Amino acid sequence: MPNPTAAILIIGDEILSGRTREANAHYLAGELTRAGIDLKEIRVVPDGMEAIASAVNALRAAHTHVFTSGGIGPTHDDITADAVAAAFGVPLSIRDDARALLAAHYRERGMEFNAPRQRMARVPGDAILIDNPISAAPGFSIGNVHVMAGVPSIFQAMVASLLPRLTGGSPMLSQSLRIDQGEGVIAERLGALAAAFPDLSMGSYPFIQNGAYGTNIVIRGTDPARIDEAMTQLAALFPGEPA
Repeated sequence: MPNPTAAILIIGDEILSGRTREANAHYLAGELTRAGIDLKEIRVVPDGMEAIASAVNALRAAHTHVFTSGGIGPTHDDITADAVAAAFGVPLSIRDDARALLAAHYRERGMEFNAPRQRMARVPGDAILIDNPISAAPGFSIGNVHVMAGVPSIFQAMVASLLPRLTGGSPMLSQSLRIDQGEGVIAERLGALAAAFPDLSMGSYPFIQNGAYGTNIVIRGTDPARIDEAMTQLAALFPGEPA
């Protein structure tokens, strides 16, 4: 049975403007690989209702899971919950369980649970909350869409809360070989090997070191025996190359 598939939707004008360096997709990609969920797409959209809702609907129709990052804070431009509710056609309201979590968090710190902070307790429909052990403001899962914060430390904590309840498949494994020749030299032999192993992914990543061209070959798949077999044949094609 094939692995579940996933898309990551990154939300935020600050990403598209270059003001903020995006880190959450990189982190989640590694976690999904270990969980046996195949990441197929990463998309970035601005802080706009139509853009977010349209992307959510397109991605949730195409993949087993959609993971979003950003736009669930207390300010006016945090509209991800609104857009997801619109995409699913369900109401958005402050929910008692989310409100209780936040009220307790701010009470323990002697801080006012004001109207902007209460915005973070808005949850669409009957979504399931995603725990946030850092700042209490929960994410949520509705259908196959999982909505999480944009702050990397909080995002990572939410991922740790969420992934154990998702069903994964076979983890993606990989091995690599460095070849001190350029891609143009090795392409024909590498292409023939890739054709002989259609169940594996063979990536070619060129580099230049001390003025000389080289290529790192990465073989990926879920069957360790097949990867070993392909690596043996790859090494035989390029004898004497460093592992």
